[in-house]
Amino acid sequence: MKKLFSILLVALLLAPFTMMADNSKALRKARDKERKEVLKRFKKEGWSLFGSAHSLEVALLTHYDKLDKLGDDGREFVGVASNIKSKNVGRQMAMNSATISYAQEAGSSLRGRILTDISADGTGGDAEFEHFYGAFEREVTKEIKGEMAESFSVIRDNGNGTYEIQSFYIVSESAASKARIRALDNALKESEAAQRHAEKISAFVRGE
Repeated sequence: MKKLFSILLVALLLAPFTMMADNSKALRKARDKERKEVLKRFKKEGWSLFGSAHSLEVALLTHYDKLDKLGDDGREFVGVASNIKSKNVGRQMAMNSATISYAQEAGSSLRGRILTDISADGTGGDAEFEHFYGAFEREVTKEIKGEMAESFSVIRDNGNGTYEIQSFYIVSESAASKARIRALDNALKESEAAQRHAEKISAFVRGE
């Protein structure tokens, strides 16, 4: 009986680790399936790897490996440049596109929190706050570039002398929070209304 109890106790202690291993295995399987589907789609649509000596398959393997290591802290953002003649200019345009996408998402999230948690006193949706939201997004666009790591880029020929580029970036949200705080500090200088709620807004941006 004592031996049976010991076996059951060990089984109970190991159960969470077994579940974690199963979840990790399922995630890897899903990631692998997704990677293969993306590779298939790229090839079908005429995309090729840009600016790298590696194969597209290796680039995707590396990309998903980075995301797996970051876990919930890792985010993927895609920048797009269309109908461009200069490939290098197109790559820069794609990066600008990705930073703007990140900034708009950060601004939208902040706006939602302010309207929910601050506007009860009649502020949060007035013209001055609208100016603050715009300033915050502009500052995030500038600050986040240093935290966006290009994972890989793909390019395809449009057949009319122009190209299209997609650049894939990985952002660590814990590292990017510093960029958002710097953006917030700059944006607050432009809004007296936001300054009155600076402490609470700062908590929103830090994710508290």
